[in-house]
Amino acid sequence: KGGDVVSEDDEKIAITPAWLNYKQAEAYSSLSRTTLWQLINARKIKAARIGRAVRIERDSLQAFMEQSTGKSEGWLQ
Repeated sequence: KGGDVVSEDDEKIAITPAWLNYKQAEAYSSLSRTTLWQLINARKIKAARIGRAVRIERDSLQAFMEQSTGKSEGWLQ
């Protein structure tokens, strides 16, 4: 799961999903499920509900993480 590898003409192509489940998003961001849930509810990151499944948009999570580093350039002050 996660980054599946597809073989095409003896070339391996890594597939990175655009939408992540909670477990994948936790591993990707090192944030807890609770924090991710709070960010979704605060509309800081994009998520979709399909039935009971929740999928978090990887690009919005990445953008949030980058924006959170802000002017401190990645270092906590």
